[in-house]
Amino acid sequence: MNPLSRLPSVDSLLSATALMPLIDTHGRAVVTASVREVLATTRAALREDVPLPDESVLIARVGAGVTAKTRPKLRPVFNLTGTVLHTNLGRAPLPEEAVQALVTAARNPCALEYDIESGGRGDRDNVVAELLCELTGAEAATVVNNNAAAVFLLLNTLAPKKQVVVSRGELIEIGGAFRVPDIMSRAGAKLVEVGTTNRTHLKDFVEAITPRTAMLMKVHASNYAIQGFTHAVPEAELAELAHKHGLPFVIDLGSGTLADLADYGLPHEPTPAEAIAAGADLVTFSGDKLLGGPQAGLLVGRRDLIAKIKKNPLKRALRVGKLTLAALEAVLALYRDPDRLHLRVTAVRQLTRPEAEIRAAAERLLPILQSVLAGLPVTAEVVALKSQIGSGSLPVDRLPSAGFAIRPQGKKGGVLNRIEQALRALPKPVIGRIEDSALLLDLRCLQVQEETEFAAVLAALDIRK
Repeated sequence: MNPLSRLPSVDSLLSATALMPLIDTHGRAVVTASVREVLATTRAALREDVPLPDESVLIARVGAGVTAKTRPKLRPVFNLTGTVLHTNLGRAPLPEEAVQALVTAARNPCALEYDIESGGRGDRDNVVAELLCELTGAEAATVVNNNAAAVFLLLNTLAPKKQVVVSRGELIEIGGAFRVPDIMSRAGAKLVEVGTTNRTHLKDFVEAITPRTAMLMKVHASNYAIQGFTHAVPEAELAELAHKHGLPFVIDLGSGTLADLADYGLPHEPTPAEAIAAGADLVTFSGDKLLGGPQAGLLVGRRDLIAKIKKNPLKRALRVGKLTLAALEAVLALYRDPDRLHLRVTAVRQLTRPEAEIRAAAERLLPILQSVLAGLPVTAEVVALKSQIGSGSLPVDRLPSAGFAIRPQGKKGGVLNRIEQALRALPKPVIGRIEDSALLLDLRCLQVQEETEFAAVLAALDIRK
């Protein structure tokens, strides 16, 4: 008998009892599409004299197809890379207060642009403006969708067809090929470079000021540090010079933090409050890096300049929605309690996590890892590691950490790639890094409450698939 004639029909497979739960969960249309794909693939294989599989095998393939098609693209993962604020993994995880605020805002109508007291139209920036001013000492604040947008908007508002003076050593490029000169050009401003890569002096700025100058600008270094024979003009001196010529002084802090990280045992990172105190008229920074909140670009500073920026028609194109504002408000509120900040803001807690605590977690989980790797030509042990902050923040500083090192026995280095791929294929992928002929899994970002889930996921690891 022609094997093609024995191939089940679409309707007969759809009526199989085993597919009923899939239809209930995902709908008949999705399951039908998967059935058609499986039958088409099987039909092509039969023409190549491949034996017809049992119906149970076909049903299993349908199920696998439905699972693959309906699996969310934005999937949670275990970040064991050693980079805390990992741009490719979504940067800062939100604290629980922000998660709950986000969920509440998502479920309900909110007073986003509605003034409850007057009953009239409100301003969405008011959700967080008061908090931002309180925490930074600024007169006013506004929010857009990321820090690149914040820089673009202020340049497009205050410096179209005019000159912006920046030290040559601050013309940064960050991830995704974002370059300060490019964003300045697109915003319609003219870049004026002064000084040299490693040394810039006040006289360089003095000599660059012309009637076409719109502002003096300082850009905080991201992803790199210049060390050795260097000099940068203090912010207070740049502010004094700018104000002497009737110009605004603007600082792009990049990652930005509202707290002095040195208070929590981390290297100091400049804060918006320090920039405002030094005389900056506008400061921009990110919401989803050291701040530990959602993706956002924050602008704080002089009331008149913020008002001009908010009147720019592009502000509407770059504004944030209620979900971002809900999460941001909740995170900013936590900064009112600096004594417990390192316990309540997830990103700060991960950055300040003691090495001994991380090592203890690694020791608890090591037997499970060794069990799933048994029989493979590898060794697994707990080792000291160095985490990095990430997202351009404090690029040369490393945090003492601990985790696993999986090393091949002999010269069978290919086994590490197999393990790394198998870890990424888990229901909740485990993301590590291969470095110095070892697969490293840094446990700094594995929260204590996640250990049980991680152990269960790890136990499902099958390298032989």
